[in-house]
Amino acid sequence: MKSNVTTTLDLPGDSAVLPRRRFLRHLAGGVTAAAVLPPDLVKDTTRAWFRLKAESAIPSSAEAGEEVFWKLVKDQFMLRRGLVMLNAANLCPSPYPVQQAVFEWTRDMDRDPSSINRRKFSQLRERSRQALAEYVGADPDEIALTRNTSEGNNIVISGLTFRPGDEVLIWDENHPTANIAWDVRAERYGFKVKRVRIPARFEGSADLIRPFTQAMTSRTRIVCFSHLSNLSGVALPAQEICRRARERGVLSHIDGAQTFGSQVIDLHDLGCDFYTGSAHKWFMGPREVGLLYVRKDRISDLWASIVGVGYTPAIEGSAKKFETLGQRDDARIAAMATAVEFHLTIGPARIEKRILELAVLLKRSLQERIPDARFYTPAGPEHSGGVVVFSVTGIDLQNALSTLYRDHHIGAAVFGGDLAGIRLCPHIYNTREEMGRAAAAVAALR
Repeated sequence: MKSNVTTTLDLPGDSAVLPRRRFLRHLAGGVTAAAVLPPDLVKDTTRAWFRLKAESAIPSSAEAGEEVFWKLVKDQFMLRRGLVMLNAANLCPSPYPVQQAVFEWTRDMDRDPSSINRRKFSQLRERSRQALAEYVGADPDEIALTRNTSEGNNIVISGLTFRPGDEVLIWDENHPTANIAWDVRAERYGFKVKRVRIPARFEGSADLIRPFTQAMTSRTRIVCFSHLSNLSGVALPAQEICRRARERGVLSHIDGAQTFGSQVIDLHDLGCDFYTGSAHKWFMGPREVGLLYVRKDRISDLWASIVGVGYTPAIEGSAKKFETLGQRDDARIAAMATAVEFHLTIGPARIEKRILELAVLLKRSLQERIPDARFYTPAGPEHSGGVVVFSVTGIDLQNALSTLYRDHHIGAAVFGGDLAGIRLCPHIYNTREEMGRAAAAVAALR
């Protein structure tokens, strides 16, 4: 994955491109931030940001040193003291630098909403596109800035051309905005949707790949699957599934809602045709901004769902044709470059390793306190990520969510259905100590 993102943007009130050091000063708060946050808080967050940048450059293998580092990371977030947020699969807080970028660009537009002043947001959008492309291992022309994963999924689902008799393969653990959207589309156009189910217990990657390859026929047009299930926490061997599909002339669409921001992603290496993600989850970016990747040689095959201002023949060969969505919150789009900068400061590989470490620790802590807990998520990191889903006999799921929050100050999620249970998702703003605290809270529910 490339990581040579250059972050030099035209900030409010500046006529020239700012050097990197001055840009980072704006990310940390800058002059405008004083009108958004109390002066003491601006000073504290600025100091914490620069200390984090300095410490990020120093590798630490000692556990104590690493925990000091992650405490600095936690200080970048405005989380209420004592609250343990373990619901990253749904919504994540943004760190101070991202908040301040959104605040500054919003205030700049509110001070002067003229079309002349707003021209700079076109440049800022392209800087965000460039940063994101490098972050996910793609070309800028393959990246569309959408509003979320759901929108990206539906652009793909609505944009491809199907005929009666065509088949679409979908994982039965996909998010509804993929699966239900496919069902609605199939009802209208007469193609067939086939659901793929993986075994509840599996030995390795081959057991996860086989159900997909066995379901492919000469009529299969596309396979659509979540990179990592938000229902079970199972991570599919995406690269190999995409390779098998490509060998059979089948397109591949990955819903990356649970991996964008939590794993090191190189989309060219992954080999998919389409990939979608949301900034408000693991990426910890501004809300209502998403990512749609369309492989370059598939752009002409995909019709735009919405055609508006800016849709011209000049962008036909670019994924930009999928983002003529009308008036957008330009401040949030501009802040995506800041979110990339935040990830690169810590290091995407370091973030992925930390999430996996906390998830494994959480599973171990839960198993120790609740020996009869049934895990839907694999114990090891090979086929899992930061999503941990389990069930415990004797726990009333109807009350579990509110009890965890009210009595233990833990933000979680619960599910009914075939995979009924509790979902806990640690991120880099969590600590090792909080994993034990969460396990104790769940055990107290019985």
